[in-house]
Amino acid sequence: MSKNLEVPIVLGTAGHIDHGKTTLVKALTGVDCDRLGDEKRRGITIELGFAPLCLPSGRIVSIVDVPGHERFIRQMVAGAAGIDGVIFVISADEGIRAQTREHLDILGLIGVRHGLIALTKSDLVENDYLELVVEEIREEVEGTFLEGSEIIPVSSISGSNLDQLASAIDRLVDATPFRDSAGPFFMPVDRVFPVKGFGSVVTGTAYHGTVREDDTLNLLPSGLKADIRSVHVHDASVDEGRSGQRIALSLGGVSLSDVARGDVLCTPGVFTPASRLDVRLKILPSSPEAVKHWQRVRIHIGTADVVGRVALLEGDKVNPGEEIFAQIVTEEPVVAVRGEAFVIRFYSPLMTIGGGSVLMPLSRRPRGPIGRIALKAFLNDILKAQSSRDRFLALSMHLSVVPLKEAARLLQEIPETARSLAADLDSSGSVIFIDSGDGMVVASELVNKKIDETSRLLEILHKDEPENPGMQADVLCRRVFPEISTRNAKKVLERWSEKGLIVIEDQRVRLAGFAPLDASELRTSGSKVISFCNGRLFNLPVIDEISSGTGLSGEETARSVEALRAQGKIFLAGGEFLVSNDVLDRFLVLLGEIKGDITVASVRDATGSSRKFVLPMLEMLDSMGITRRVQEKRIIRKK
Repeated sequence: MSKNLEVPIVLGTAGHIDHGKTTLVKALTGVDCDRLGDEKRRGITIELGFAPLCLPSGRIVSIVDVPGHERFIRQMVAGAAGIDGVIFVISADEGIRAQTREHLDILGLIGVRHGLIALTKSDLVENDYLELVVEEIREEVEGTFLEGSEIIPVSSISGSNLDQLASAIDRLVDATPFRDSAGPFFMPVDRVFPVKGFGSVVTGTAYHGTVREDDTLNLLPSGLKADIRSVHVHDASVDEGRSGQRIALSLGGVSLSDVARGDVLCTPGVFTPASRLDVRLKILPSSPEAVKHWQRVRIHIGTADVVGRVALLEGDKVNPGEEIFAQIVTEEPVVAVRGEAFVIRFYSPLMTIGGGSVLMPLSRRPRGPIGRIALKAFLNDILKAQSSRDRFLALSMHLSVVPLKEAARLLQEIPETARSLAADLDSSGSVIFIDSGDGMVVASELVNKKIDETSRLLEILHKDEPENPGMQADVLCRRVFPEISTRNAKKVLERWSEKGLIVIEDQRVRLAGFAPLDASELRTSGSKVISFCNGRLFNLPVIDEISSGTGLSGEETARSVEALRAQGKIFLAGGEFLVSNDVLDRFLVLLGEIKGDITVASVRDATGSSRKFVLPMLEMLDSMGITRRVQEKRIIRKK
């Protein structure tokens, strides 16, 4: 392997105070990370330290040295948040201590999955005792990401086994995947300082994307624009900094007082400060008590340290060892990236109790039990999603209708990527993507419901007004798609028209297969139908007899009958016999003239018809509420 090859891997130290983390880093790299006067005087690490480490393979990785004291957990989390692997330091003469356990818990919560154990000060103990310490460590890390990891006894003072440790770190780098540098740039700031000739300089670990000189980035949550004057990695100027690297950026357009640890430098227009995050939350089994709904906690996310509350989506508490969907509500805005890890600690006393990962960096308060159920289902889909496409589909199904710009903002995608994802989902039939203006995405499930609703509305219109060429497109859009603009709704109608589901003509919409009757033709054919019914009087015709008796086609007859029924000029008796209004009126007059009981026989005699026609007529009058049947008789109801 070629020498001096910079690789985008950041390793962190972790462990109890005074177990030799900083001394070990100096022995490996030659860099003393305790640069502050106070650190020199007190002999403890207070702030984060950084150093490049050249491995036996020739590869160069970044080392972040974190404080071990319990009072500086904030700094520890800020430094560990961006690491890819850990050199976990345990002193051979002291073994497992309080911060050893807390640091191990924190590393597990923030998603570190690769590491090794450096057993420092091994020259201060006998071999038999060293073996006991190694056994204790193996038991302590059982069930954690460090289970089965290498344990290397070393001495930073004598140099014993440092070569073996460096080789083990090489193997650790082999097992640690590089971060994907695609997508928007995102870097939490962990140090801010002035450099003569460069102005304001910030450092951090890049989580995503790449950055170059002359780029313009957003500084959030303030919203200021920062021009990148230079990019440095390990004190060397580079053309490009990428995710997984420790990067120093010289900023133009902002002063030193404008930037602080916890801020984020990122691609403009993609990331948004928020005070409510959807998360997957896990409470440590070692937590002394459950976390209650709306409990106030301290939240460490990226390099930020804020106060907020835990909003549970079900129940009133989450017990130690449990993992649930929840929301984190912060008292001041934070800038998070999807998938970012966080840690929560009791507000008082300060104690690490849990953490998890951010599923949606921008969220809203769910409304009522139904809203919480829907949100949990959506977050479960996000948790299972394997790609940006899956997440986009889950979002569109959850919101049903979402502007493309809003989808890009919620999913933290650049607009071009969001547009490409929407087009891909459209081609698969999962959504309808209206690619006009800012763009709109409509979930297929909602679209199918809207198709059914549109069909029902048009069927009613065609039945009631067969001469009407269709519903006005604007009216239909307002009735069926109140969620979106009429302009976008018309785009959906056009898509349906392309599929042959509807016909759009002269800004009117009708069902495919429907042809409106000419009004004059309808009046002519309707007159023929009514005349034929009146001519048959009480010997009621069926529809086929009308066709043969009037010369109208079957389709013309059927459509004329439907129109006349809708207008109340024709009635259907017994499911097949047609009764005109005139015939019905004459039938009612005869009923009123019958002396005695109104029965099928007496009506048959009065009309000169037969039971075949009389009985359906009487049953029709019963259903219309004009008559009431009492055993075998009918009674005419009062008007």
